[in-house]
Amino acid sequence: MARRRMLALQNRPDAPRYLIEDMVEDVIERLDFLRFEPASALVIGDWTGELARNLAARGVKVTAVEPAEGFEEEQPFPFDGFDLIASLGTLDTLNDLPGALIHIRKALAPGGMMIASFLSAGCLPTLRDVMLSADGDQPAARMHPAVDVRSGGQLLQRTLFADPVIDQRPLRVSFRSLDRLVGDLRAQGCGNVLADHAPALGKQALERAREAFAAAGEDGRTVEKFEILTLSGWKR
Repeated sequence: MARRRMLALQNRPDAPRYLIEDMVEDVIERLDFLRFEPASALVIGDWTGELARNLAARGVKVTAVEPAEGFEEEQPFPFDGFDLIASLGTLDTLNDLPGALIHIRKALAPGGMMIASFLSAGCLPTLRDVMLSADGDQPAARMHPAVDVRSGGQLLQRTLFADPVIDQRPLRVSFRSLDRLVGDLRAQGCGNVLADHAPALGKQALERAREAFAAAGEDGRTVEKFEILTLSGWKR
């Protein structure tokens, strides 16, 4: 549902895309650094199509899929034999992340590489503080759990990827208001995906949250931090 809403919001001319753009750029840089030239690739979750276009320009045969349009990452993939599988911005929302990584590995050809990027632990510290302040004595679960660097490494070992690499990078973005931040999150598919949604903030609580967010910044802008975790590994 969050990704379907994201795709609809992305039809707006001013829709934010900085998270997926950062992930796509990172994949391209990694491939160039490794001088890895796959013959075939599966791209999951890049709704901009930019990574698929870049790979196709290199002569790569690309298959692009989108979870919002029916592709199930928690089920065995209906195809395999890929030299590269890139998953962007989706794995953090799954119930069975180890299972999804196993399916990715099985869909790789021997010697194939996976690159998976998604939002991780440490994201949105200001928003978390603001929501706690607004909720008062009865805090609600307003964000789904996130994977940290250590857990990411354990996941790669558990799912038998060779030569695993795990790294995390921050992306800082400034906002003029809490409402703009929330709008950007929804437009990029980063909303809460917990099955049991927390109750909506009342008018007074929402105003407290807006004031706390503004107070956390200066000169009319508040900087929020996104943490992007990238897992990569090979099928030997």
